[in-house]
Amino acid sequence: MKQYKVAILGATGAVGREMMNILEERNFPVGELHLLASARSAGKTLTFKGQEIVIEEATDEAFEGMDIVLGAAENPIAKRFAPAIVKAGAVFVDNSSAFRMDPNVPLIVPEINPEDAKANKGIISNPNCSTIITLTAVYALNQLSPIKSMVASTYQATSGAGVNGPIELMEETKAVLAGEPTQPKVFPYQIAFNLIPCIGSESTDGYTTEEMKMQNEGRKIMHLPELTVSCTCIRVPVVRSHSISVTVRTEDPISVEQAREAIAKAKGCRLVDNLGAKEYPMPLDTSDQDIVFVGRIRPDLTDDHGLTLWCCGDQVRKGAATNAVQIAELLVAE
Repeated sequence: MKQYKVAILGATGAVGREMMNILEERNFPVGELHLLASARSAGKTLTFKGQEIVIEEATDEAFEGMDIVLGAAENPIAKRFAPAIVKAGAVFVDNSSAFRMDPNVPLIVPEINPEDAKANKGIISNPNCSTIITLTAVYALNQLSPIKSMVASTYQATSGAGVNGPIELMEETKAVLAGEPTQPKVFPYQIAFNLIPCIGSESTDGYTTEEMKMQNEGRKIMHLPELTVSCTCIRVPVVRSHSISVTVRTEDPISVEQAREAIAKAKGCRLVDNLGAKEYPMPLDTSDQDIVFVGRIRPDLTDDHGLTLWCCGDQVRKGAATNAVQIAELLVAE
């Protein structure tokens, strides 16, 4: 099998390190792996397949000869290096939001729209983590009848804010239990024993940037330009794995039985739906793996064209790193 020269931009962050793990787990045909980060990280090492790889400073020249670049850096870094990556002839699979809504850049969830990846012009975007998890859960319904609207609430783990999110949760938990004051730094308020109903910055009509991603990205990924989504994003005191409550309204009614059957067969999904036996998706069960668990499927009592469900998925893996590697696998398959 052909071997590929792969680079990870932002290799020292949580997503970058997870990309390394997943490349190894999935036995991706890596001939050479280059780990790129800021100048302050250059010279340090990370382990891949039992070998120590020296981290290199990210420069325009660092991408020469690469076949695939996995992006795990923030928007400014992605925008800074995208031209050099494309010029080098590599395909940039970018996890930032920098290019997601660019009409010339495919936005891919491999279980949903893998064919769109073929239209890339050197850049492919990875969607928002909650968007990936939610759409993976509901796409089987869209195949039964087009989705017209969704009302969603996302319950996002602290690790979604980076490696320091869970650290702050643990430190605050210890402080509260010891009767000591908390000192929030990562989050605007204490997250231990609390919920914060705001993720992202103010956007439109009282919605945040994070909340608008579900509609904007959902339209592009599922090819549903008229899709409407009302979303509320909530930070919760959970270490890992995002959860989403979503009510889906379709063009034609779909029964609960039809939904369960379709989701049970859907790529990337696992049906966990037995209320009587207390079986339903939970963050503890869905962390450190790549399947989206779906359950609590029931009729929407306000609309006979609606269904309500609950889903959970690991936002660092399927919501970011794994989805990016799966996109790279599409490129290799071609």
